[in-house]
Amino acid sequence: MTEYQKIGFKAGIEIHQQLETGKLFCRCPSIVHDKNPDIHLKRRLTARAGEGGKIDVAALAEMRKAKEFSYEACSTSSCLVEADEEPPLLMNEEALQIVIQVAQLVHAKIIDEIQVMRKIVIDGSNVSGFQRTALVAVNGYIETSRGRVSIPGVNIEEESAKKIETTEQGVKYRLDRLGVSLIEISTGPELADPEHVKEAAEKIGMILRSTGKMKRGIGTIRQDVNVSIAGGARTEIKGFQDLRSIPQVIVFEIERQQKLISEGKKVESEVRKAEPDLTTSFLRPMPGAARMYPETDIPPVLVSTTLLREKKIELIDDLVQDLVDTYKLDKDIAANLVKMQQKDFFKSLCAQHKNLKPSFIADTLLSAPKQVKQKFNVEIKPTEQEYEILFEALDMGKIAKESILDILKEHKEIRNVIKKYELMSDEELERQIKKIILENKNMPAKALIGKAMAQLRGKAEGRKIVDMLERSSK
Repeated sequence: MTEYQKIGFKAGIEIHQQLETGKLFCRCPSIVHDKNPDIHLKRRLTARAGEGGKIDVAALAEMRKAKEFSYEACSTSSCLVEADEEPPLLMNEEALQIVIQVAQLVHAKIIDEIQVMRKIVIDGSNVSGFQRTALVAVNGYIETSRGRVSIPGVNIEEESAKKIETTEQGVKYRLDRLGVSLIEISTGPELADPEHVKEAAEKIGMILRSTGKMKRGIGTIRQDVNVSIAGGARTEIKGFQDLRSIPQVIVFEIERQQKLISEGKKVESEVRKAEPDLTTSFLRPMPGAARMYPETDIPPVLVSTTLLREKKIELIDDLVQDLVDTYKLDKDIAANLVKMQQKDFFKSLCAQHKNLKPSFIADTLLSAPKQVKQKFNVEIKPTEQEYEILFEALDMGKIAKESILDILKEHKEIRNVIKKYELMSDEELERQIKKIILENKNMPAKALIGKAMAQLRGKAEGRKIVDMLERSSK
C-alpha cells in the first residue's frame, strides 16, 4: 500500500480546451484577443432554480455579493447572442465534429441525441447568467503508466467572458472570448498520486493536440484538479498555468486538509484557486447538480452517421514513435518534427536522398533557421522547394555540409547561390592547398589548418582539407 492509498487519496482532472473554430452558438469568429470595443453593456444577475427546483449554493453565494457587471465587446467578434439579446443559433457542426473525434480517441461511447443544458453561472462571466454545455460521449478511458484511467464524460460547451478589471462595486468583462467553442474532458477519481495526475493531464493534452484543431497559446487550455483524502472533502483547484506545478499544488492541498483534520475542524467542499506560490485560496462553495437545467432555445442534436465516419486521427505519440523506429531518430527530434508539422516533408526528403542520413536531414530542417539567426542575425523561412534543391545538391556531392548556413542566409535564388559554393575538384583543392602552404612557410601546423579552413570553407569537406594539407606538408 502506497502512502497515498493510506490517506485515502482520490484525484481526478478536468481539462478545458478552446477549439480552432468559430463560436459555438453564433457565426462570429473566435478572435480571442480582439481590441477596440465598440459595444458596452451593464447587467445585474440573479440566481434561479435548476431542474430540480433548488437554487445552487455557489450561484446563491455569487448573487449575495450584489455586484454590477459591465461588458465591452467588438462587433467584429460578438453579436446579439453574446449580449443575450437574441436566441442562440444551432450548434457549430465543425466544433461538434472535433469533440466527437476526441471522444473516439478516448474510446468513449457517442450519445445518440445530444441535449444542450444551461449551467447557472452568475459571477458575471456569462451575460445570460448561464453557460451552455452538452454531454457528447460517456464511458471512455486512456492508458497510463499506472494502468487504465476512466473518462466518464466528454462535453462540448461555450467559453466564458474574459475578466479585465475588478473593483469593490463590480467586474468588467470582454466578450470576444464568450461563446468560443470549448471541449471539456474529465477523468474518474482513480488517479493514484500527484505525479499520476500530471501524467494524465499530459496524455489528454497530447490527444487534444493530435487533432490539429485546438487553439494554442496562453489561456486556451485550463486544467482543474479535484482532490480529496479520508476525513476531508472534495476540493476543486482551478488556475493551473503550468502542468509542472500540479504535483506540488496537490501536495500542499493534502497538507492543508490534514492540518484541518488534526485540529478537529471540518474540511469544506469548495472551489479553490492555485496561487503563484503553489498554495490555494478560497474561490467559492462547490457547485452541485442544482445549477443545471435544459436549454429551451436549442433543439437536441441527433448524431448522424456522417459525423461518426470522419477520418481516424493518428496520435502524436504514435507519430513520434514511428519516426524513432523507422529512421532511428532521437525522440526529442522526432517530437519536434511532428510539432513543427514537418513529418511528411521529412519522410519525402529521406526517400529522395538515400546518401544523406535521416538524422542529418531532420537536424537541418529543425535547426538551420535558428543557427542562421544566431550566427548572422538574419531571419529566414526556407520554402520546401528551397530545401529540396539544397538537399539534392548535398546528396549529389555538389556542396559541403559546412556551406548550408552560408547558402541559406543569402536570401537569393537558391540555385544561383549554390553555384558559388560548389565543391572544388580534388585537383583544384590540392593546387589551392599547396599555394596556401607556399605563402605561409613558417606558420605552425595548427595555424595553417585554421587558415586553410577559413579560405576554403564551403569549397571542400573539412576532413578532406585537413587530410590533404597534412599530406602536402610532408
